Amino acid sequence: MLRVSLHSDGPIRLNAEFDCQPGELLCLVGPSGSGKTSVLRALAGLLKSPGLRGRVSISDAGGDALWFDSAQGRWLPPQRRRVGLVFQNYALFPHLTAIENVAIAASSERATGALDALFERMGLTGLQQRRPAQLSGGQQQRVALARALAREPQVLLLDEPFSAVDAPTRQTLYHELAALRQRVAIPMVLVTHDLNEARRLADRVVILDAGESLQVGSPARVFASPRNARVAELVGIQNHFSGQFFKNQPQDPAGFGRLVWHDAVAAPQAAQRAPVQLQVPDKGRLDDGVAVSWVVNGELVDIAMAAGDGLAGNTLRCTLSEVLPLGEISLCTLVPLALPGQRVTLNLSSAALRQLGAAAGAVLDLHIPPQAVHVMPVRQNQSL
Repeated sequence: MLRVSLHSDGPIRLNAEFDCQPGELLCLVGPSGSGKTSVLRALAGLLKSPGLRGRVSISDAGGDALWFDSAQGRWLPPQRRRVGLVFQNYALFPHLTAIENVAIAASSERATGALDALFERMGLTGLQQRRPAQLSGGQQQRVALARALAREPQVLLLDEPFSAVDAPTRQTLYHELAALRQRVAIPMVLVTHDLNEARRLADRVVILDAGESLQVGSPARVFASPRNARVAELVGIQNHFSGQFFKNQPQDPAGFGRLVWHDAVAAPQAAQRAPVQLQVPDKGRLDDGVAVSWVVNGELVDIAMAAGDGLAGNTLRCTLSEVLPLGEISLCTLVPLALPGQRVTLNLSSAALRQLGAAAGAVLDLHIPPQAVHVMPVRQNQSL
């Protein structure tokens, strides 16, 4: 297992803690400048700063290794850490052949036959004698990955390895990475700013901002239940609103409370209406009447053509104000009639919209089940 605790007040600020199990793919996710690559460089031993504190250790079947411990004054240089590192730009030597690039990282005892077997495993058979300029982007990427594996690493580090290839090649490399994980049971840490990539590939994600790990967990949990408004913003949650939480009301079953949905625009006609309330889970962590921000997991909501005057609980009548077809999925914007200042954005099946006969201007009923709502307290100096 890889265990990481890195702290620094400058010049590169870090406050990151996480671990990575053998066979696990952990994604470091965050915007540019969030510290993702700095963390990766610190793991590889490429970042050595007087202000760096903490500990990095690895344990596997071969025993325990302590790579960095500021309290003990211990710092192993890169060549003494069994790390396989794949750079964003591949970093292949242009004057060397593909197999020569890989052989540089291999131990002197590793025979040419073993390297040929590695080339075959990476789908590079017959390309051993080509130089990087004679290889496609995807082939260069595979050579870089083969070089990282040639070290027989304890940890594999991947620094945005798919950003420089086209979409079809990226899909192929995703498949190869998934297959690699079946064969190599070592911790893998992937840096990416692509949220879809993280959701698709990662077992767990670490959300980084200004060098600090804000939340660690499975993609499904982090994207559906962000720890705070900043995490919600960083993971690109579109449906992020403000409101006020009230603990269990007489009309609610045990374990549920009420969320009053605040509108951004206090239209005169809206002031005459009762506030929009949603039934939401009460996990016992919020005070009664506290101001909150909250998000909706769009994958859990339901839509239907408006029917009748009575609306069941957690159902709002909305205008479908915009439909942007994106192939099989359409990006849809809904405006609740009772909340004209709010916008709910959903990725809906284009086929389902056609079956409903729903086009821009249609009136729909939007049902938001309680489990689709995640409520967060508003903290001081925290923007919504």
